[in-house]
Amino acid sequence: MPDRILRRADLSDADALVRCIDAAYAIYADTIKDLPDVSGGVAGDIEDHIVFVAEQAGRVVAGLVLMLGEDYLKVANLAVHPDAGGRGLGRALMARAESEAASRGLAQLRLATHVAMPGNVRFYNSMGWVEDGRAGNTVMMRKDL
Repeated sequence: MPDRILRRADLSDADALVRCIDAAYAIYADTIKDLPDVSGGVAGDIEDHIVFVAEQAGRVVAGLVLMLGEDYLKVANLAVHPDAGGRGLGRALMARAESEAASRGLAQLRLATHVAMPGNVRFYNSMGWVEDGRAGNTVMMRKDL
């Protein structure tokens, strides 16, 4: 995808990233009753955490929110707009998460997903992530770098 740009987000991206995240999770909104607010606080995330966006044709079509843990980097949110799915954006952003962790001297990535999103678990497994436990409807995963 030659016109794809992966870059750090800035506050001017907040509204577009909220729309992207909401669109990505819309398929789950009616079926997962305990789905948390997935797009709340995006502007704060951009200010306080590590946020990347994927842009195509001048439009934010995917985003990644990373939070620094004591000795790991947490993938707090990965979202790809449904119109941009299947183009490798999720994989590209996860590769960016790995390089960000490595640049900080961190040897592990962590994330949590929902048990009712088995496609997410398969996606992460395909990139070398392993399940690290479950609590209620939460599936915890990790990737050692």
